Amino acid sequence: MKHALSRRDVVAGLVGCAASAASPSLRAQPAGVARIVIGSGPGSAIDTLARRVAEKLQPAYAATVIVENKTGASGQLAVGAVKTAPPDGLTLLLVPTPYMAIYPHTYRSLPYKPESDFIAVSLAATLNLGFAVGPLVPERVKSLRDFAAWCRENPSKAHFGSPAAGSTPHFTGVMLARAGNFSLEHVAYRGPTPAVLDLVGGQIAAACVPVGDLTSFAASGKCRLLGTSGATRNRFAPDVATFVEQGFKDLIVEDWFGFFLPARTPAAHVAKASAAIRAALAFAELQQAMEQSGVQVQGSTPEAFARQVATDTLRWGPVVKAIGFTAES
Repeated sequence: MKHALSRRDVVAGLVGCAASAASPSLRAQPAGVARIVIGSGPGSAIDTLARRVAEKLQPAYAATVIVENKTGASGQLAVGAVKTAPPDGLTLLLVPTPYMAIYPHTYRSLPYKPESDFIAVSLAATLNLGFAVGPLVPERVKSLRDFAAWCRENPSKAHFGSPAAGSTPHFTGVMLARAGNFSLEHVAYRGPTPAVLDLVGGQIAAACVPVGDLTSFAASGKCRLLGTSGATRNRFAPDVATFVEQGFKDLIVEDWFGFFLPARTPAAHVAKASAAIRAALAFAELQQAMEQSGVQVQGSTPEAFARQVATDTLRWGPVVKAIGFTAES
């Protein structure tokens, strides 16, 4: 069966051919499938961010962008999968601060080297930590100094939970206790949610987790947020004083999520990925969705993010050494 072409079809075809001939970028078609690999399970803040970004990368960056949750070995399975992936810009790694800036100091035989096995592509988001107490701690405890005094009076109850051993919340709680000259036992959980549930259930006295995991419980009176870890007050808990404001002047912890590509990836692919990610992060609905988790979306150039990673790696080395923490890889 033959179909007659309309004048509009002919004109559109000619315009398309001319545009393709004039512009190599238009001539190139998006890749078929790209992946964003993360080391956390579905439902986590970083998983939500990955899926939101994946939606916005389609179809300009790739026709299909999927999120692969490769959990296990403290995220090392995810990192390893991207390390050995083809350097074609189609396998992105999205990780939190510890994977790149802390693990090199805590694992004796880490199966990757952040500085040589990966290329920083873009910052994705920043978040602060919150330190909260639950019903196990009396109502009179309203500040970090109050909590320090209570811990000295109740050493058998002085413990706090964090999302994992060797995480930034773990080290932040330890640094807080050392700076305040009181003893505080650490209890490691598998993620922030179990720690917060034990906190509000009265199983542990305190918890140090991302602010976003505490705000709804604090608003309902199930826990009391005593301090936040940023250089300035957290936008999601503006009425809560920072650690610095409460006299812990050197205790500033600002975590991030960021994108990486395998080290052999050509510069053109890195630039393309960075630009696409930053464009995705600029969507207002994506930013608003992440605010529900207490996460502030923020992109960057590869160069700026590389400097951030290097700075944090240098910063956490002495902290880990002073605490004396090691992990088995």
